[in-house]
Amino acid sequence: MTAVLRHPLARRILEAALTLLGVAVLVFVMLRAIPGDQITASLGTEAAALTPAQRAALEAYYGLDQPLVVQFFTWIGAVLTGNLGASQRSGQSVLEMTAAALPITLELALLSLVVGLVLGVAAAMLSASRPNSARDAVGQTFGLAGLSIPAFLLGSALLAASARFLGYNPNAEQFAPLTSDPTLNLQQMLMPALVLGFGLAAPIMRTARSALLEVRGQDFVRTARGKGVGPRAIQFRHVLRGALVPIVTMTGLQFGYLLGGAVVVEQIFSVPGIGRQVLLGIQQKEHAVVQSTVLVIALTFVLVNLATDLLYRLIDPRVRAS
Repeated sequence: MTAVLRHPLARRILEAALTLLGVAVLVFVMLRAIPGDQITASLGTEAAALTPAQRAALEAYYGLDQPLVVQFFTWIGAVLTGNLGASQRSGQSVLEMTAAALPITLELALLSLVVGLVLGVAAAMLSASRPNSARDAVGQTFGLAGLSIPAFLLGSALLAASARFLGYNPNAEQFAPLTSDPTLNLQQMLMPALVLGFGLAAPIMRTARSALLEVRGQDFVRTARGKGVGPRAIQFRHVLRGALVPIVTMTGLQFGYLLGGAVVVEQIFSVPGIGRQVLLGIQQKEHAVVQSTVLVIALTFVLVNLATDLLYRLIDPRVRAS
């Protein structure tokens, strides 16, 4: 067992499992700390008129009469068998809801990632080409703006300006899945992807700029420059390639955050993704929906991080032994 845990991949899988367990405990406890319960959420003000016998029957129906430890392990046991629970309001299983919402959030995250990488890496290369110049100052300002402007503010402003001055608001229509209407779907995804991509570009830009400046000062770059290799070839074939590991690492981390961090943007632009599903579940006290959906988000985040770890090990063989 000890020999197995010495393998880097085995250690990371164990760490991932412990992370998921910690997320499960945290979300379970936090939901119980919020005032109100599923009975109040489902009945509203009528819950006050329940007799003690009626309330006891409903608590038994929802499993609220069991100790919290029993409730937790009952839920975890069901999740391990593929039963994520069901929505009390719609009657739909959480697995079906998540299967419909997760691809939408993944599509939004991928589009945002493309926007963030294009803007972030381009700004980093522009900034790092002449450190401490006006060009560098513009790039640094771009990065600071991306970190400072909240997504809800930028999203609201973009949506209001587009509707007011251009008369363009495809998100006002019913959401169109990519498979049924690709044109309308991409139009509805454009503005939320720009908002999330702008916020994503900032940390990528700052990470890439530092990595590019570090690589530019290394011996192999000076050797290539001394051999007469052109500036463009040095920039793309040597400098950018040498800076890929931190860029890939930051991109993987940010992609994982996009899966859970798109809640506000999905709500603003009426995108029925998994973040909006969590938000509605919290508002309606749908414990099964929130618990299982957050666990799915955490699992996706962990898988993305594992894939990122494997990817930069392929890019840079020097880290394979770590």
